[in-house]
Amino acid sequence: MPRVFLSFRKADSRWMRDRVYQALADRFGAGEVFKSGESIPAGADFAGILLRQAADCELMLVLIGPGWLDARGEDGTRLLDRAHDWVRAEITTALAAGNRVVPVLLGDATMLPEAAALPSEIAGLARLQFLRVPETHLEDELDRLCAAMAALLPDLGHGAASPKTAEDPSSEPTVTMTARVSGGGSAYQAARDQTIRLT
Repeated sequence: MPRVFLSFRKADSRWMRDRVYQALADRFGAGEVFKSGESIPAGADFAGILLRQAADCELMLVLIGPGWLDARGEDGTRLLDRAHDWVRAEITTALAAGNRVVPVLLGDATMLPEAAALPSEIAGLARLQFLRVPETHLEDELDRLCAAMAALLPDLGHGAASPKTAEDPSSEPTVTMTARVSGGGSAYQAARDQTIRLT
């Protein structure tokens, strides 16, 4: 199950959002990063998967660009003010579950919204320490974001491999080498991880 959830508004800073996702997927593996357009297969229960992932993730990155706060529907209503707004539902779910939530400001000038500008159930977002991904020197900034993720989740991208024990030879790699010597010879175990066969 992905450990990092990307929350975003589709119409907001799409190209930077896609660069963030690609950088995280390249660094930690696509299986560690949940992005609705990439991670929910066709025909699946969109709402069920989305909210379950938001509840179960270890870390939610809320990607906030310049159009995130004031995005509006066709009727002029601000999307965040709709009870069924997906972005609002994702953040509400993650906060209620006690997950770590990190606002990520996309661009050089995007500001973290004030609590008064947010629906009450996600107003706590305004108090959280944010990260910023400026457009200038973007590759360096994406590297910096990945480093911050690695610091928050040190084993991210390493899987859950069970530790090896010295008593279990099968957990060690085996290297077989063949050497030819005059007069023949016999096989012997040089070390636990190395078999040399004399012929």
